Amino acid sequence: MKRRILDYMKHIDELLAADSPDTDWEEVRKEHLIQVGFFQHERLIHLMVTLAFAIFTFMSLGFLLADFQIMLIVLFVLLLVLLIPYISHYYLLENGVQYMYKQYDAMTERINAKK
Repeated sequence: MKRRILDYMKHIDELLAADSPDTDWEEVRKEHLIQVGFFQHERLIHLMVTLAFAIFTFMSLGFLLADFQIMLIVLFVLLLVLLIPYISHYYLLENGVQYMYKQYDAMTERINAKK
């Protein structure tokens, strides 16, 4: 997913930078809205997964503080190790979608300028 969102944003940036008169900005903008929808859905799913892992991580920390056991340490460390990449991936998705909104605005400006 990371490669897909980065490649897609790069592709749109290249279209915007080229600003070719042959580009059908209405069509590009429609396709962009579809892609934004896909990435928004992915972002929502990853938000829920990240929150679940965060809750489980802090619950395991609470259990560990209440009853110090080696298995609880292992559980806490495993959940923490998984939580960090989930946060990183969610960060990419959140910022990527926000950036795609700016790209959409740039497309709309191009469409309005041609009218």
